[in-house]
Amino acid sequence: MNRQFLASFTELREITWMALAAIAAHKLRSALTLLGVLVGVFSIIVVMTAMRVMQSNIERQLTMLGSDTFMVRKWPAAFIGVSPGDFEKYWRRKNIDLRDARRLMDKINIPATIGIEATFWSGEIVTRYKNSAPTVRLYGETPGSFAAHNWNLAEGRLLMNADVDSDRHVCVLGYGLATNIFPNSSPLGELVKVDGINYTVVGVLEGKGVAMGGDQDNFAVVPITTCLNRYGRWSRSLTILVQAPSRERYEATVEEVRSIMRILRKVPPGKEDDFEIASNNSMIDQFQNFTKNVRLGVALVSGIALLAAGVGIMNIMLVSVTERTREIGIRRAIGAKKRNIMVQFIMEAIVLCEVGGAVGVVLGILGGNLLALLLKLPPVIPFDWVAIGLAMCSVVGIIFGTYPAWKAANLDPIESLRYE
Repeated sequence: MNRQFLASFTELREITWMALAAIAAHKLRSALTLLGVLVGVFSIIVVMTAMRVMQSNIERQLTMLGSDTFMVRKWPAAFIGVSPGDFEKYWRRKNIDLRDARRLMDKINIPATIGIEATFWSGEIVTRYKNSAPTVRLYGETPGSFAAHNWNLAEGRLLMNADVDSDRHVCVLGYGLATNIFPNSSPLGELVKVDGINYTVVGVLEGKGVAMGGDQDNFAVVPITTCLNRYGRWSRSLTILVQAPSRERYEATVEEVRSIMRILRKVPPGKEDDFEIASNNSMIDQFQNFTKNVRLGVALVSGIALLAAGVGIMNIMLVSVTERTREIGIRRAIGAKKRNIMVQFIMEAIVLCEVGGAVGVVLGILGGNLLALLLKLPPVIPFDWVAIGLAMCSVVGIIFGTYPAWKAANLDPIESLRYE
């Protein structure tokens, strides 16, 4: 058994080397032939790599929500795949105001924490040491928002209910902002001027780093009531952050929140919700559903390219059989069987496809990761699609190399030896 396996392996190795030698003997013709395979594999790998980069970045950004946390909003958390006609529907919805959020907090039983938040301003923060870049975001929050956002304290304290109830002018800084505007000292107790108003720094959060080319820690957090008094209450819809006590009770928490919100907002039975419930998983699913048609389109285009490449490979292999008729006759005369001839030519077609496929994979990964380079993200290699692409190349080689191989194997040995 081992001897038979060794003989088969040796034969396969020799046939592979013969196939490579045949391809190397006609470099230009082989290059033009594998170009179609290269284009087909490149197109699918470059798109899938770019999408995987975007997906990994979205997943990384969504870690700003804590474990088992979801959001209740007037608007969708992401507008991926939203049709223009839906915008009017969202616009007509009532805003979620502070009264709605507090009534929900009073009625709900299951959640571990509930926070309320909104983004109020973006601009430059002024201190007695230095000014920040004009890209700082100002968030209005409640104490429950910190756990929901997975924001951990580095020094000082977080916001308290007393800060919210008394509309205090205090703030908690993101780590990146704190180290930027207070490079040589602790910011605790210092004053920062945000849009012309002074706030006392009471805490600094742990850093989260960079995503999508931007600093995730370049923000300040103040009590939401302070922001509402400053920037207005009536034209702004708030976001409610709800953290379930455990993964097992996540769905029950979502259903409790949904039912209470429908009652508070007087949504009739049978009507769809006039608010959105979004989580990490739902936004990732939304992204995947949106890109599904893109993936199907790319797969179709790649399939057509590979089909055209397969026809080209069959044509080149038929020409090769004609050119090598005398070689085939000699091999048959010295004992080669039809099976050996067929395997040799099928292997040549497979190797031709795999070389083109391998070059397409490398170029596709490099091209797709240009997006990661531009956005300063870690590179991604879609191993599953690499395997699919190379497997497709083998299938194309087998399908379109079989007829030329059969024709070569069935040539008459004597007539082949006479061929000039």
